[in-house]
Amino acid sequence: MKQTGSGGMVIVAAGSGPTASAGRAARELARQIHALLQVGGRTLAVAESLTGGLVAAALTDIPGASASFRGGVVTYATALKASVLGVDSRMLDRFGAVYPPVAAAMADGVRTRLGADFGLSTTGVAGPEPQDGQPVGTVHIAVSADGDTIVRTIALSGNRGQIRRLAVENALGLLLGRLREESY
Repeated sequence: MKQTGSGGMVIVAAGSGPTASAGRAARELARQIHALLQVGGRTLAVAESLTGGLVAAALTDIPGASASFRGGVVTYATALKASVLGVDSRMLDRFGAVYPPVAAAMADGVRTRLGADFGLSTTGVAGPEPQDGQPVGTVHIAVSADGDTIVRTIALSGNRGQIRRLAVENALGLLLGRLREESY
């Protein structure tokens, strides 16, 4: 249900709309992630930019998520990546926020600041315009564990919503792969 309140503010009832909860694929990935984290008694924190909290939403859609999910930080503004997550401000000034080492630093920063075993991050360009010289659909995702950070760069296509949804699924998929490697 969508209503317009005073001052033109749009009010959307909880549970309504396409982004109220994660899609089926993201929920399944999140379920598997929590199962692996909980078996090992490990925890996860997320830092998001272009996904704007959708990764955290997918993870918290799973009952019992609090056993392994420490929390998330949405650092949409570039300056917050430095002040909140500890990303090097000189790197941000020189290369912008859409840069693979920024994704790595975001994952490392959220892992250490939130006291988690794993950090997961997303940064990129959902559109409709290019950013930092990067085309729409450029996404960098990273998974950080103590002493080990994996970064993947992907090129996605679609509209803004599709790019964000696919970024969530790819980020969760990268983390799940990392957790599976560790469990063998």
